[in-house]
Amino acid sequence: MQISRRGFLKYCIGSAAALGLPLSVVGKLEEALGAVTDGLPKVVWLAGANCTGCTVSLANRISNEGPTDLADLLTGYIDLAYHPNLMGAAGDQAVQRLHEATSDDFILVVEGGIPTAFGGHTCMLWTENGVDVTAQAAVQDLSARAAAVLSIGTCASHGGIPAGNPNPTGIVSVSELTGLQTINIPGCPTHPDWIVWTIANLLAGEVPALDSQGRPQALYQGYIHSSCPYRNAHEAEQFGRAGSCLEDLGCKGKITRADCPSRKWNGGVNWCIGAGSICLGCTESGFPDSFSPFYAEQESDSHDSSDSSDSNSGSDSDDSSSGSDSGSSDDDSSTGGDSGGTTTSLQIEVADWRRKGKTLVVQGRTAPDAMVMIANAATGTLYGVIAADSDGRWRLVKRRVAEPPCRVHVEAGQLARERNVRGAPRKCV
Repeated sequence: MQISRRGFLKYCIGSAAALGLPLSVVGKLEEALGAVTDGLPKVVWLAGANCTGCTVSLANRISNEGPTDLADLLTGYIDLAYHPNLMGAAGDQAVQRLHEATSDDFILVVEGGIPTAFGGHTCMLWTENGVDVTAQAAVQDLSARAAAVLSIGTCASHGGIPAGNPNPTGIVSVSELTGLQTINIPGCPTHPDWIVWTIANLLAGEVPALDSQGRPQALYQGYIHSSCPYRNAHEAEQFGRAGSCLEDLGCKGKITRADCPSRKWNGGVNWCIGAGSICLGCTESGFPDSFSPFYAEQESDSHDSSDSSDSNSGSDSDDSSSGSDSGSSDDDSSTGGDSGGTTTSLQIEVADWRRKGKTLVVQGRTAPDAMVMIANAATGTLYGVIAADSDGRWRLVKRRVAEPPCRVHVEAGQLARERNVRGAPRKCV
């Protein structure tokens, strides 16, 4: 069964609470329902370097109300003119349909990163007049003419797994390729509700407020750890311990923004941590490289009050009074400027050993919401990746460090700084 655009609008209104739609959007959807016409917004969905996981995720959104499956959803309220996995047309017929759809207003949806090496010829989307059209050329052309550009999944939003080191095909995100502001809906894969929520807002004539990574703030504003039901539970020392916090086993919930704990997956049945897995940080820029190794301990971030109290006790200041002074060495190492990124400054304000040499504390300031990487300056050992808060402040608290660093290396965007660790033991590395 297919539903009309009217049916989809009714579904969005009826499911407003589940989707998390604000009342202002619900009101505009009701107005749109009263004035609905037969015209459907045309959508061109391109697939770059990807595993098609986001399409599969959307296909798994099965409901007893409104659109019952992907076919209902995509053919009922939009005119899906082009989708390599779902359209019935093929070959020249599909290309002709594409040209017809893009001759007027249309929405461009991109799933997957965009290869740029070898002239983009590692990813071909279609053949026209005997010429293979690359994903790079197609996205550059169509994005310039689209009414809106949606990047579905982490690959399209930030590069994702295809852009991981060594990135031989030169994968970039859609926004990096085009220089345009895209609406990014990251996730590996993205949650189907996030896609429906964003499209519902667009149908209501509202472009959702975006954060510094181009994501809808309403969907990605909270840290997973802050809403995790296990945040105050006993820290697990091995997997398979139900109801335990997995932070010591590598969970990235402290540095990952998404509403997974409340929304869950598969119709609200479960989510990664509920199934006994760690959060991998898949909705964040820099995934997967900046979050690897996945199963390394991640004790960081100032958003956890327990960490804050750990590092501000009276004994901390006493323990950090000895050792090499870091005050004169903050900017000994610096790379790059601001090309290609949003980070314009980076400061290391504190780099201390505290609590009798058991805790490493590094903190500073950078651009709001920027991702900050902290490592051993000598060995390159990664201690953590942190998201700066809305004021640009960031803070890492790392306990039980196997090889105490003499000096730390910090990166944010294209900037890098180093600083000596005050109070470091003589056998530091």
